[in-house]
Amino acid sequence: MAASQLDIIAIGRASIDIYGQQIGGRLEDMATFSKAVGGCPANIAIGTSRLGLRAALITRVGDEAFGRFIRERLAREGVETQGVVTDTARLTALAILGVRDRENFPLLFYRTDCADAALNEDDINPALIRRARAVVVTGTHFSRPHSAAAQRKAMKIIHEAGGKVVFDVDYRPNLWGLAGIGEGESRYVRSDDVTRHLRAILPECDLIVGTEEELHIAGGSEDTLEAIRRIRSLTQAVIVCKRGPMGCVVFEDDIPDSLEKGIRGAGFPIDVYNTLGAGDAFMSGFLRGWVRGEKLETCCTYANACGAFAVSRLLCSAEIPTWEELRYFLKNGSPLKALRHDAALNHLHWATTRRAQSMPIMALACDHRMQLEDMAREAGAAPERISAFKRLTIKALDRVAKGRPGFGTFMDGRFGQDALFDASHKGLWIARPIEKPGSRPLDFDDGGSLGAHLAEWPIDHVVKCLCFYHPDDPEELRLQQERELERAYDACRRTGRELLLEIISGKNGVIDRDTVARVLTRLYDLGIKPDWWKLEGSKDPEAWQRIAAVIAERDPLCRGIVILGLDAPTDDLLEAFKAAAVTPWVKGFAIGRTIFGQTARAWLAGQIDDEKAVSEMAEKFTIFVKAWTAIEAARETGKVSA
Repeated sequence: MAASQLDIIAIGRASIDIYGQQIGGRLEDMATFSKAVGGCPANIAIGTSRLGLRAALITRVGDEAFGRFIRERLAREGVETQGVVTDTARLTALAILGVRDRENFPLLFYRTDCADAALNEDDINPALIRRARAVVVTGTHFSRPHSAAAQRKAMKIIHEAGGKVVFDVDYRPNLWGLAGIGEGESRYVRSDDVTRHLRAILPECDLIVGTEEELHIAGGSEDTLEAIRRIRSLTQAVIVCKRGPMGCVVFEDDIPDSLEKGIRGAGFPIDVYNTLGAGDAFMSGFLRGWVRGEKLETCCTYANACGAFAVSRLLCSAEIPTWEELRYFLKNGSPLKALRHDAALNHLHWATTRRAQSMPIMALACDHRMQLEDMAREAGAAPERISAFKRLTIKALDRVAKGRPGFGTFMDGRFGQDALFDASHKGLWIARPIEKPGSRPLDFDDGGSLGAHLAEWPIDHVVKCLCFYHPDDPEELRLQQERELERAYDACRRTGRELLLEIISGKNGVIDRDTVARVLTRLYDLGIKPDWWKLEGSKDPEAWQRIAAVIAERDPLCRGIVILGLDAPTDDLLEAFKAAAVTPWVKGFAIGRTIFGQTARAWLAGQIDDEKAVSEMAEKFTIFVKAWTAIEAARETGKVSA
C-alpha cells in the first residue's frame, strides 16, 4: 500500500485461532483443528479491508512461523503491516476454540507473556497514525498499563490530526484477571475497577461499540438503558448497542426512554452456528459505512449482515464477507437461514478470498504415471528411476523460470514426491492429480476418502482432476462421471483447495466447435465451478470464443483456462496457442510429453545423462514460453482481438 490515507488503524490483539472442527464436541475430545488469524483488532483490520476500506494494524507478533503467518495473511488481505512489530523475545498469542452447542463456545487464551500483550508506546508511529481517518482501540488492551499507554498515545495523535477514535469495548473478564485462566468463554463479570478504567476512556471516543454486557461494564450498570445513559453523560460519541439476534440499536444524540427507539437497520434471521468473532464482523460492517459517512441505518444494515455471516460460519476473520459478497447478499438475500450451506454465497466467498495468482500460467506437466511406467518398462529401467527423472523436469523448469512468477508444474505424489518438494522450495505453482490414470469412468487414485487424502496436501497445491468426458457419452457413464466430479468439487471446497478440471473429449468422440462448450455448460448446470479449466488445444478460434462465452456467463470469477498438450506435435500446439489468443480467458499452458517424452525414453535407457536431459527439456519448454509470452505481449498492445 502506498503512503496514502488510511481509513482505519486497529490496535491491539493479533493471535492464532485454532478451531476444533468437531462441532458439538468438547475441547477435550477435539481431534482436528483449523488455523486462522484471530484477535479482535486483527479481525477488524481484515474485515474492513475485505469490505473495501484501507486498513492497517498495530500489534506485535513473534519471530516464528505463527508470527509470519499473521504477517503474510494480513498482506494477502490488503492490510497495511507497517505497524506490525516483530517481537524476538515472545511468542505469538494463541487461542483454542470450539463449538459445544448453540449456546456454549469453549475458549482458551494462551497469552502469558505473549507478543501482542507487550505492545507499548514505542510501537506507535505518529506518522502512521496521522495517515488514518480513525483508530480502533479495544478494551482488552486497556487492561495493562503499557498497552493502555500505547492506545492513549494513538488516540491523542489521531485527534490532533483531526481523525476519530473508535472504541470496541471487547470485554474479556479473564484477560482482566477476573475469571480463571480456563474461562475464556466468560463474557461478563461485574467489576468497579474495570468500569473505572473504561469510564476514563469514554470522553475521548467518537464511536463506542459493545454488546449489552459490554456496555454494562463500561457504564457501570446492569440495566442496559441506564448504562447507556451513564456513558452518554461522559461522551457525545455515537453509541452502538449490539443485541445479538435482535441486531443493534444506535444512539447519536440524547438517549430515549426505550432501547427500541434507537436507530436501526435491516435484520437478518440466521441459524446460529458459532458466535465467536461475530462482533468483529459486525464492527467491520459498521465501520464500512461509518467511515465513509453513510447513514447510520445503512451502517447498521451492513453490520447486521456481516454479523449474520459470522454466526453462520465456523472461523473468525476467515469468514467475514467481502464487499462483493455483502452486496450480493443485501440485493438477493438467501433462501437458507444457514448461510454456510448457500452455494452461491460460498462460491462468491471462496472466489473473492482465495490467494492472488500471477498470470499467465506456464507449466511443464509431468504428473504422468502410467505413461512413464510404460516408458520405463520399454527401456528396461527400474520404476524407481521415474522419481529421479521427475526431479530433472523441475530442474529444467527452474532453469527457464529463473525465479519469475507464473511458472509451474503438474506433478503427482506417487513418483513425484521429491519433485514436489523441489518445486515447493523454488516457489513454483503446483497442480497435483487425484484421478486414477486412464480411468473411464472417472475414479480416484489411492482409494478411500478423497477429502482425507487432500487434508494431507499443502494448502497451496491445486487439485487437478482429469476426466475423459464427451457430452454424447451414454447416460449411465455420463451420470457416473458427473457424480465423481461433484465429489471432487465438494472435497476441494471443504478442504480449501483450488480445483482444476481437465476435460478431454477428443479421445471418445467427435469434437466440433461446440463440443467443449457443451461440456462446460453441463458441469456448470450441476453447480461445479472449478477455479481452473485445462482443455485440449483447439485450432479453431470460434471454438475458444464459445468456451469463453460459457465461462463469462456462468462463472466470471473463474481463474481461466490452460491449454493441455496431449503429446501433440509442437507446431500443432503453437497453432492452438494462436487460435486461443482470441479470448483472454485462456491464461497459459501445461504441456508434458511434447517436452519430455523423447528425452525420458533416452534418459531411462541410459543414452543421455542428467545434464543432457535437463538441457533438452529446458530448450523445448522455452519454445512454448516464448510463444505464449509473445501472445501476452500482443494482447497488451491490442494486436490480438479478444
